Amino acid sequence: MLLTLIAFPLVSEYRHFLLHCEYLVTELTLLRRNHTLSRPSEQRQLLEQSGKWPPFHEALHDHGLPDLKSCGVEVLQVNVGKVCNQTCSHCHVDAGPDRRESMSRETAEAVVRALRIANIPTLDITGGAPEMNPHFRFLVEEARKIGCRVIDRCNLTILMTPRYDELASFLATHRVEIVASLPCYLEDNCDRQRGDGVFRRSIDALRCLNQLGYGMPTAELPLTLVYNPVGPVLPSPQESLEADYRRELRDRYGVEFSQLYTITNMPISRYLDELVSSGSYDEYMTQLVTAFNPLTVSGVMCRTMLSVDWQGRLYDCDFNQMLELPIDAPSTPTIHDVDFAKIATRTIQTGRHCYGCTAAAGSSCQGSLTTAPPANRSR
Repeated sequence: MLLTLIAFPLVSEYRHFLLHCEYLVTELTLLRRNHTLSRPSEQRQLLEQSGKWPPFHEALHDHGLPDLKSCGVEVLQVNVGKVCNQTCSHCHVDAGPDRRESMSRETAEAVVRALRIANIPTLDITGGAPEMNPHFRFLVEEARKIGCRVIDRCNLTILMTPRYDELASFLATHRVEIVASLPCYLEDNCDRQRGDGVFRRSIDALRCLNQLGYGMPTAELPLTLVYNPVGPVLPSPQESLEADYRRELRDRYGVEFSQLYTITNMPISRYLDELVSSGSYDEYMTQLVTAFNPLTVSGVMCRTMLSVDWQGRLYDCDFNQMLELPIDAPSTPTIHDVDFAKIATRTIQTGRHCYGCTAAAGSSCQGSLTTAPPANRSR
């Protein structure tokens, strides 16, 4: 594994973060390595060039399903940037400490205006480590003022990082729901995907959150954990895996949580690179395509979500955002000027990566989509 000490300046907001760390050891992002797959166009070409697997829209049609259409916007998912204190091997964002992309105050204010004008009930904040954006707290406070449900997609270790030691209390005060990545309840498996020492710091963060009431049976502060496989396989059934997590984390560490989401690794960015490098790409894609489950299609997240990138550009989901597949609209609206009525029933942009959301039990930002097995393909 390529390791390096990050010893170069970032933008001022994040230089302060680095100065408060004793050290920061990480694998470099694809962008920093100038890797071919750091470019979304190269990822799209790899995903779409092969004739081995049908295009996603053909799978829909083979099962008598129409092209995907939006049903309106119930969730505004905002990716505030690619800066992160970790460089996880499965990251579809290619986030890390060496990234500089970060949402401005002007765009954050446009997000709040959109929430208010369109009466969108949920703000889902992601990254990178979204808490490292200097306007994260502004987004939380303003969204809560207008009655929005707010979700923070947290990597847990940021809560244990100097400068962010009051962050957990801030989240609890504003009753922010936490969706936290913990890809395994076993230390070695977790650290293999997310970096040495990440598991222990994550457990410390979970204990801190439990003390604030998060994830406790009698509290109203939801703490959801997220599992994604360490290897090129589909997730285990969500219900049984949640029982395993609950038992192991409670017995080993005294940790409680509200629920578990299982999420399929998407063949995008660093995970795509890992698949190609290990010679597992064809096998993994075949697995996703073969496991296509038409019963998941009605629940895919892109039908009720709008994704916003750090510059305010709009996408059907965070995965399309990373592949730079913008929403299908007559012009190219941004969060600054979007007319929600004109995009409410838009056609969703799809590609072969969409098989990741429809394989087996399905996968979304809210976990699996069904417990029913996939039917046999019609051709």
